[in-house]
Amino acid sequence: MANTIESELALLGWREWVALPTLKIARIKAKIDTGARSSALHAFLIDPYYKGHEHWVMFAIHPDQLKTDRVIECHAKIKDRRLVSDSGGHKQRRYVIETPIIVGPLQFTAEITLTNRDSMRFRLLIGRTAMRGQFMVNPKSSFCQGLPQQIDF
Repeated sequence: MANTIESELALLGWREWVALPTLKIARIKAKIDTGARSSALHAFLIDPYYKGHEHWVMFAIHPDQLKTDRVIECHAKIKDRRLVSDSGGHKQRRYVIETPIIVGPLQFTAEITLTNRDSMRFRLLIGRTAMRGQFMVNPKSSFCQGLPQQIDF
């Protein structure tokens, strides 16, 4: 029975190319991290605001790994604000957004926290909560799903 369930799950490697269409990010390299509960997206210049009666956040992102020359301005509705512990045990209150994620031909919606990841190798970390019940991860593989499908903004 376990083999049947596992064969129905899409396979991810330890890193994958993904797209975040509602944030107008056509391609970003993500680390697939089953050790992390939540997902985290690199963000700086984080500025919450109201759009009507809803809480939104504007933030900027450097989408290219290890580079800061390209900047994308993003806007998203705030879902929550939570206290999150990083891998070093440091606690930080972060904004949480919910956004579609495209990996190869697959699309799913996930909660993502916003934090400055300039010192981290990957601008996006996808944690186990976002992947639960949908994916199987092979830590020996990379880019199992290929490039995300082309997106028109």
